[in-house]
Formats: sequence, C-alpha cells, structure tokens
Amino acid sequence: MIAVLYSAHRWLVMRNVPLYCLVSLAYAFAAREKDPGLIWSFERNEELQGITLSHARVTRLHNFATEGHYALQVDFEVVERPQIELSVLDVKPDWHTFGTLGLDVTNPSEEPLGFSVEVEDAAGAETSAHTALDLQPHESGSYALALDSPRPTDLGMRGEPPIPHFTMLAEDHHPLNLTRISKVRIFLTKPVRPRTLVFDNIRLGPGVSYDKIVDAFGQYSREDWKGKLKNDAAFATQRAKEEAELQAHPALADRDEYGGWASGPQLEATGYFRTVQHDGKWWLVTPSGHLFFSLGFNSVNTTEGGTIVEGREQMFEWLPAPGDPLARDYGVSSWASPVGLAIKFVQGRTFQFYTANLERKYGADWFERWKSITLQRLPAWGFNTIGNWSDPRLYEVKRVPYTATLNISGTFAKVASGGDYWNRMSDPFDPAFAEAADSTAREAAQKRRDDPWCMGYFVDNELSWGSMKDDKGRYGLALGALSLDATSPAKRAFLAQLQKRYASVEQLNASWQTQFADWSALLESPFRPPADFSAPMREDLGAFVKTLAEQYFRTVRDALKRYDPNHLYLGTRFAWYTREGVEACAEFCDVLSFNIYRPRVEAAQWSFLNEFSKPVIVGEFHMGAIDRGMFHTGLVKTHDQEKRAEMFTDYVRSVVDNPMFVGCHYFKYTDEPLTGRPGDGENYSIGFTTVVDGLYPEMIQAAKTVGGEMYTRRSRPVTSEH
Repeated sequence: MIAVLYSAHRWLVMRNVPLYCLVSLAYAFAAREKDPGLIWSFERNEELQGITLSHARVTRLHNFATEGHYALQVDFEVVERPQIELSVLDVKPDWHTFGTLGLDVTNPSEEPLGFSVEVEDAAGAETSAHTALDLQPHESGSYALALDSPRPTDLGMRGEPPIPHFTMLAEDHHPLNLTRISKVRIFLTKPVRPRTLVFDNIRLGPGVSYDKIVDAFGQYSREDWKGKLKNDAAFATQRAKEEAELQAHPALADRDEYGGWASGPQLEATGYFRTVQHDGKWWLVTPSGHLFFSLGFNSVNTTEGGTIVEGREQMFEWLPAPGDPLARDYGVSSWASPVGLAIKFVQGRTFQFYTANLERKYGADWFERWKSITLQRLPAWGFNTIGNWSDPRLYEVKRVPYTATLNISGTFAKVASGGDYWNRMSDPFDPAFAEAADSTAREAAQKRRDDPWCMGYFVDNELSWGSMKDDKGRYGLALGALSLDATSPAKRAFLAQLQKRYASVEQLNASWQTQFADWSALLESPFRPPADFSAPMREDLGAFVKTLAEQYFRTVRDALKRYDPNHLYLGTRFAWYTREGVEACAEFCDVLSFNIYRPRVEAAQWSFLNEFSKPVIVGEFHMGAIDRGMFHTGLVKTHDQEKRAEMFTDYVRSVVDNPMFVGCHYFKYTDEPLTGRPGDGENYSIGFTTVVDGLYPEMIQAAKTVGGEMYTRRSRPVTSEH
C-alpha cells in the first residue's frame, strides 16, 4: 500500500497533475476492498449510464494510483442549478441499515468551491445538505450527510457530533423512508463560471452517535487535538505556563491607565468617556483625555458555561454524584427558547463544566483567582474593554473600562415586526414601557453614575426592528401595529398619526385603496394590507416606523440622561435594522451600535452611516473553527485556528481603518458548552478560552498584533476608500 501511494505521489508531482491527495487514495482502497456500504466507486463504465445530467458533463478519471481505479469528474455549467442525478432503487445495500451517506471530493481548481447533495425517497421526500465551508483550491476531503440522525436542535444543540474522518455537511434533516431511497443529486447553486469537482466512493456508513460524547472535563471524548486536557495534573502545568507568560508580558506598550493612546494627542480630560471627531475620524476619549479605540470582549463571566443534563444523561461519560464537591456546579435552567427557534432541552437540570474546571485548576477560591488572571489577560492580549453581559464584579477592580448592560423588561405591550427572533418589539407608546425604562435607568445610575471606568450604556439587544430586505421587512412594525386591535398603544398612535395627515377616512381610503367605513373600523379590528402597497401607503407605513423608533429612543435617552448625564448612550445593538430605525437612533444616541457577523466590515456596505454624523461601534462579532474538538463554528466560519486568527486580524483592521467606527467587541470570551447552552442550544467554538480555561494561542497572538498597532494604524491619513 505505502509503495503504491508513494509511486502515485511521485507520478503526480512529476506531471504536475492536480488530482487526489493521498488521503483520498487511501479511502479509495478502503472503500473498494472493505466497505460493505459502497454504492458507487465509478470503477465500471456502466455506472455512468445510470447518471442523469442537467447542465453538467461527467468523465471517468483514472487516478493513476493503481490499475483500474477511477473517480468521477463532473464539469458543471453556468446555470441556476447544474447537477447530476444518480438512480438508487436498483442499488444495494439496504439504506435503512446505515446512518450516513459519505463521499470523497476533490476541488482541482484554483478557486474555493462548495457543493450540495440531495437525497430523495420514492415518495418524493427530500433532505439536502451543503458544504459549510468551501473546499480550498486542490483540497480533498471526505464528507457525510446524516440520514437517520435526529436534528441537533431536537437534542438541545446547534451543531452535531462529527463522524470520524468525515466533515459533516450542513443539513436540513428532513425525514426520509430509508427503505425506498430513489435518487441522489449532487449540484451547485448559481455558479458564476464553469466549475469542476471530482467525486469518488459514494458510500453508506454509520450514523451520528450522541452516546458518551462528553468527557469528565466537558470536552469531546472521541478525538484528540492540540490543547486537549488529559488529566487533572495538566491544570497545574497549564496554569504555571500562563502565569510566567503574563508576568513576562503584562500589557501592551504606550497605553494610559484606561487603555487609551498614551503618547497620542492630549485632549481635554473631562473625567468620563466621551466621543470626538479628530483629524477626520471619530474616536472615544478616555477620562484622562487620550484617544481611545475600544477593543473588547463580550460575556466575560463564569455563568454561561452550563448545559442541560436532565434527559440527556447518556451524552456524558461522567457527572458528579451527590456528595461530590463538584455537585455544587449543578443548577437549573429556566430559559425560554427564542420565538424564532424551535429547540428542545431548553429547561431543566444543568451542569457547569466550566466552573467545575476552574475549581479544579485554581482551588476553592477559584473565582477570585479567575477574576485576577482574566483582568491580567485582557490588557496583555491587547483588549481594553469589558463588553456586554460580563460579571459586574470585574468592574470593581478598576483595571479595565467596561460597558453597562441594561435590558428593559416588564409587562408592557409588544408589537410584531415579522422578524421576531428573540421576541416581539417593545411598544414604546405603552406608559408601562416608560415606567420600566425609568426604573431601569435609575437603578443603573445608582451604581455607575460617578464611575469613570464605565464607558456608557448599551440598552437592549437585537430588538425586532425589521429589515431592509423587502417592504414587509422594512415596514414590519407598522404592519404589526395594524394587525392589532384598539387595546394596542402602538395602533392608537398609528391611527392618531394618520388622522393628522388625512382629514377624513375617505381620503385615507383613496390613498390606501381601502374601504374603511370610519376610523373606528381601522382601529378596532386587525387589518392586513394587500401584498402590493400603494405609494401613499408605503409612505405612511414608513412614517410610523420612524415615529415608533423615535418614541423608543427618546424614552430611553430621557431616562438615562435624567439619572446619569455623565456616561454615553451606546445604542441598542442592531442585528436587524431599517433605515427609519437607524435615523431615529442617530437622533437620540451618542453612539450607533451594530452586531456585525461578517468576515470583515466592508466600508462600502456601511458608508450610508456617514450622513448621520455619529460614531459607530460593533457590539458583537466572531469567527469560529471546529478543528479542536467542538461541533459548530458559530455564525462566521473558518477552516482552522490559523485561518480564524487571520480573519480576526483582518476584521479588526477593517474596523480600525473605518473613520466612523470607534471600536469592536468580540463575542465571546469562552467557548460555549459542547452540548449547547440552555435556551437556544448554541454550542459555538468562538472563544479565546476553552471549557478547561485553556487558550487559543493563535487568536491571542492575533489580538496582540492588532491591539499593538491599532492606534498608530488608525492615526494614518484618511483614504478615499472610506
């Protein structure tokens, strides 16, 4: 075998042929000689006769490793969905005895390329999957689509455990009749140029298993990787190594006590954080008068590491027995699942592997030691801000500036926008909302009003503002108000606004092409406009969306400044937004905030914010990879930790280089639980630290690099690009 592979390698190198990597060749041998689930190996010309082509061409490709072994090259054309379809009904073995469909794939081109797979049963039911990450140029890999496994969300998590030697395809998990599978399709979606992929060894294999997937430290039990903790003794080694590093490199150079630019321009020292435009760029300014760019972490705490164990006990190799000292890390979740997500195991008994590991690592006084080392890590790594949802006990040390987190909650009315992921939008016309905002601001100000280390307040997060995707999204809050009855404060406010514009309901009917008998007919009953809005209706809907947003931001601003005029109102952290909502935010907030989950912040995409003359901050961003024992990359995917660090560097630089932006906060400090956090099941590999308080050194070095350069880089002259 080794001799054959070596000969094949020499043949490929000598001829400069971009073909299968040796790993794929090894799988080819295994599939041909040992795999009882092998369906198509493309060893015979007859196999091509069962392939139906749609804007694609196939060729049996000799892989030169051994006589008689072939793969299938597919050349896809430029159409909406070029594909090949393989008929299955007369193919053995029986699919219902297996759990996955696997295949080997090579991208022979010079560009990244992904693909999709669709499986259909005889009744026409389909399940489809696609590559979460494109294959890189000349990359080969083995991919698997789960056939009979439950959705991860049905087991309380977003990402599912891997199958050894395979990359899992991102799947819709629709149920199929595995006794009557009829077709397999491989396709591309809207290729912009002709593309080529090579496929081989389409085979059935074992399914996804959730049994005993978590070890005693909360790590994945079935794989090994760089940095995996093997035993309790390793905690001491890990701790000593980091303590020596932090002692040798305690903080980045040229920083004032707040993390501002010590040798930069000296501005007025007001004793609190403020904003300023300096040399054509927006900046924050420290209480001592130095320019400040906020590079921060969200969720610096020890409370978010719990995962549901009740009803999922089979997933864990170990859980503490009653009387075990670590049994104190059990808890109970009362989270509610987001409105926009159907997920199971959101409530019940939990266990905190993270805090259990902190006690194993630091001893009985683990929290104080964790707090101390965390406050050493941040400035040493280049971070100068503690962001949203962090432990307030970190603020007391007065070492790293922080943002206060306020959420206005209560029994006030709500309005649907049509894009209500977390919850429906607060109705700011309800007097109960103003009362809740007032009490929230008053309580916060009692703690923060005179603290110079507080940058300001984020109030609420990712509210249901709607979106600019289409008219239904843009005017969703107005449509939501119309769908309510006379008990809705928002609907009453909308009616009052319409009555100011239209002298009679007849005029409204003429503009909206409606037939209301009188104003009360509109007010008292739910109304859903036609799919196509008239131009006047569109104008009225937009005007009310703006009015509602103004009412929200005005109410919050007035409450904050009433009790705390010293600190900044940092906005509401838009995840979804409308033009009208952003305009209102700019009128009443000191800083606009957006959670921007993208590979980078493209200047052209955000140039519309220039007209508002307000600084902007990124409230959340992240990027993840699953090369070290985790199941889900999070919202922005990368191949591995090296690529993740490169993307982090580029992201922060894209923010630093943008004159409007004054900071970006990374979500989050520590990886989410392997088996999902309660409520929404997120199990994202997005931290700088792990469940065992280990480190991702690539990310830390990237942060040191961009943190060290950010002030001199940002002070460069503004370019035409921005």
